[in-house]
Amino acid sequence: MFYVQRDERGLLQRVEKAPYEGFTEILPLDHAEVQAWFAANAVESSLQQLKQSDLDMIRVLEDLIEVLTTKGVISITDLPPGAQTKLLSRSTARKALGGLNNLIADEEEDRLI
Repeated sequence: MFYVQRDERGLLQRVEKAPYEGFTEILPLDHAEVQAWFAANAVESSLQQLKQSDLDMIRVLEDLIEVLTTKGVISITDLPPGAQTKLLSRSTARKALGGLNNLIADEEEDRLI
């Protein structure tokens, strides 16, 4: 059984296994709306994982390109102009943030002394 709360349009707003303040009805696990609720949450969770994976892969690709250019395997000019612009922009932003991180670390060290 699941404890649910509906919004003013009658749509499920919250579904929990345990009773909570404000629940408005109890539905069985096999109820179509409960099944749809959990299916939607599973899809949303998968999309979030995929987005995070994309961000992680972007960083991996940036690092790979940096290694290949540092070793002379490829040159930044071997890439299309749009890719060059994006990589340089991200590199500049990462360096700026790295500098800020160093400032923050220095301030924390000064407080410890």
